[in-house]
Amino acid sequence: MLCPLPRIKKGLKIQALGCEEKDRTSDLRVMSPTSYRCSTSRCKNTGLCRCTQNLYFRYSILTHNMKDFCIFLTCLLCLAACKSDVKERKDEIYSRHLQRHVQLHIVSTPMPKDKSEMNLLILNDGQDMGKFRVREIVDSLYKKKLIQPLLVVGIEAGDRKQEYGVADLPDFANNGSKASKYAAFVDDELYAYVKKKASLRKFRSVAIAGCSLGGLSAFDIAWDHADKIDRVAVFSGSFWWRDKDAAAADYSDDKNRIIISKIRSSRKKPHLQYWFYAGGKEETADRDKDGTIDVIDDTKDLVETIKNKNVCSPDDIVYAEDSNGIHDYSSWSSHFASFLIWAFGK
Repeated sequence: MLCPLPRIKKGLKIQALGCEEKDRTSDLRVMSPTSYRCSTSRCKNTGLCRCTQNLYFRYSILTHNMKDFCIFLTCLLCLAACKSDVKERKDEIYSRHLQRHVQLHIVSTPMPKDKSEMNLLILNDGQDMGKFRVREIVDSLYKKKLIQPLLVVGIEAGDRKQEYGVADLPDFANNGSKASKYAAFVDDELYAYVKKKASLRKFRSVAIAGCSLGGLSAFDIAWDHADKIDRVAVFSGSFWWRDKDAAAADYSDDKNRIIISKIRSSRKKPHLQYWFYAGGKEETADRDKDGTIDVIDDTKDLVETIKNKNVCSPDDIVYAEDSNGIHDYSSWSSHFASFLIWAFGK
């Protein structure tokens, strides 16, 4: 026999704890086909998933009969279903290489019983993880059992134009002058710090990724530090990065694109897997007047350069092109799930 329900006052309002109406957002333009969520997000309560943001049950209980009880119970079950095991937090590390405090944005699935099954993704431009929809996509894929346990560490950018680039090879305007120091931070400081915080001796696999200039940086770091990194993903990489102004009379794509020249002349044979993305509507620039925009030309040229080096199997290189893709997070996030499944899929 059921115990009688306590009488609840008429007009009772039940609110998800920790949610504030000022944080409401319903912009679903960057939704991925592989993800799902309520239209509200960014709940500040770490115990509930963000889709409970500003969730109100405005329920007037006139009597406590079974019908009212069932409605109330259904609401509670819906709330419980939105609970996520994927957590998000912030951290900070001081870098002696960069001589500054570096902010970290961390998204993590639950730690598996066998800690050696945990994977690591290092992400440039960590301050934009919300725009990239990292947490929502990781949560969706993990719930569907499409990816292995994963720790994502987003590095908040400092001086992007100086810290991102190609190590020891600044561009013609001296941008990228601190790229070697940033690479040293990732290799020498961040990696050890993350392992210690996670209480791990080694991750199952490690990947690094970035977009635009952050993508160029990610690729360069992976190439130089393949002893720690297994995979790299570049979304719309700035592979046009050059040591001579393109307007110069003697400018040459073959000679003056820094990263492509570096790979061609490199004696390294890194054991890496590569994932590249480029969009067909990112720009209108077409240096060689061949009818293909530069971001696609530059990415394809780098892919061919890697293949010609014979440092990996052709199957270890993925190139994804979206004819309608533009140069922003709305396009990049729509392909982020595909990368995660490729890199960390079960």
